[in-house]
Amino acid sequence: VQLQASGGGLVQAGGSLKLSCAASGRTFSNYAVGWFRQAPGKEREFVAGIDWTGSSRYYADSVKDRFTISRNNAKNTVYLQMNSLNAEDTAVYYCAAGLVLTRTPSAYDYWGQGTQVTVSS
Repeated sequence: VQLQASGGGLVQAGGSLKLSCAASGRTFSNYAVGWFRQAPGKEREFVAGIDWTGSSRYYADSVKDRFTISRNNAKNTVYLQMNSLNAEDTAVYYCAAGLVLTRTPSAYDYWGQGTQVTVSS
């Protein structure tokens, strides 16, 4: 599975962005997808994840009620709608695919290249 993350950019605090993770290769609908982020000097952290059916979703406490993960298997794409952004959300955001929905980065087999999100205060 090849993953391409896009949609990042510069946004003011309180604003919104929608990230996309487009997949190609193996049957994407068989995989859970997670979004992770990494800020400078910090470890990569889990943001949100969705199982292959779209019925189970996990969120980090820091983004719950602000971010929404969704998927369209017909388009081989997973989305991350991010609202009420703040400076602490500034990071490179990565999408990853694996057979199990989990918050653990090492459990994911395939990773996209990352997209930069910068929130100005």
